[in-house]
Amino acid sequence: MTTAPTKAPAGKRVLVICQLDAFANGVKPAEIERFLRQRGHDAHVVDTYHLSRWARAPRPFDGRLPALSPRKLALYATEAASAAFTRRWGFGRRHLSYYLLVADHRLRRGILKRSLPLDDFDLVICETPYDAGVLADAGAARTLYDAPTPWADEVYFDGRVSERQHRKLRQLETAICENVDHLAFHWDSYARYAVECYGISGHNLTSLKFGCTPSKQRAEFALPPRVVYFGNVSVGYNAPALLARLSALYPHIDVYGGPPPDPRLGLNYLGYTPSLDVLSNYQLGLVTCSRDQLRRNGFSAKHLSYLSYGLPVLVPSWRRHLDLLRGSVPYTEETFRSVVDSMGDESRWRSASDEAYAQAERLRWDETLRPLEQLLSREPHLSKD
Repeated sequence: MTTAPTKAPAGKRVLVICQLDAFANGVKPAEIERFLRQRGHDAHVVDTYHLSRWARAPRPFDGRLPALSPRKLALYATEAASAAFTRRWGFGRRHLSYYLLVADHRLRRGILKRSLPLDDFDLVICETPYDAGVLADAGAARTLYDAPTPWADEVYFDGRVSERQHRKLRQLETAICENVDHLAFHWDSYARYAVECYGISGHNLTSLKFGCTPSKQRAEFALPPRVVYFGNVSVGYNAPALLARLSALYPHIDVYGGPPPDPRLGLNYLGYTPSLDVLSNYQLGLVTCSRDQLRRNGFSAKHLSYLSYGLPVLVPSWRRHLDLLRGSVPYTEETFRSVVDSMGDESRWRSASDEAYAQAERLRWDETLRPLEQLLSREPHLSKD
């Protein structure tokens, strides 16, 4: 049971810089804002997802137009070049992505530095690597970089930079990690990975794990077990080809998310749904991921979404640290069908479901975000002076 939030004796002003999308990146910033406001802090969320666009557009179509400022026009052009040259053109993806990523990063820093009143806040939090450069310009405010993943390695394993470019991007990211006042990752295994593989000192690390909201509407046992996949089905690290092969092995797998997958994958794609309540109609949640070093040590936000409905979660056996997520059921491609069939035993399924839901209770947002409250309370003035 979680304790009722207590109002802070002297609330702080907190700015949360993020890019709100329809997936996990849109969830944590909203929860941070709710968590802080319930405790008496003045929290503000700034969504930079369409930073280059004409923000005052009166009609939806106008929202696609660039903002009329030199830096935002340059950012708009960078985004357009990325879409044109790196999404489907293999050579451009491998050799041009780095330059466009760095240009995007620098332009965003300049725009945000000039448009945000950073000195008006006690704490500035950034939830995305694309905007994290602005933390160096936060002035008197304390800074927290809450990184979703180690960015340079994510880009590298996704085939978007060369070896030399990867080293340079790591240097840029490492400088950000070392120079902020507080550093966190969306899962603690990513923090350990950054220390071991990047060589960051870890002197400023704090734990601020991704969380969930356990649903009152739990999944129920049924035969045959229905499997759900919820998330982005286009990015390489989610292994869409593996998802397709598993779907061929077991016909009762439904896929939700966006953008729509390649029809050649043969998935039972049911579109995008903004509500997680559809998960209560299934018996098992499915995670797929690539086998690279980063994802072996990684984490999927969808994993917690499944747990919050009491769904046992099918996870590739090559993903490490599954002992930290009870209710996980490891599989390989060779064992997948037999693992799913074994969940047709009601007593076994109910035991795994209870473990999953109990794990979700331990990962409630009010628990995983508690270090943020402690960070604010132990630094009464949050001043660098």
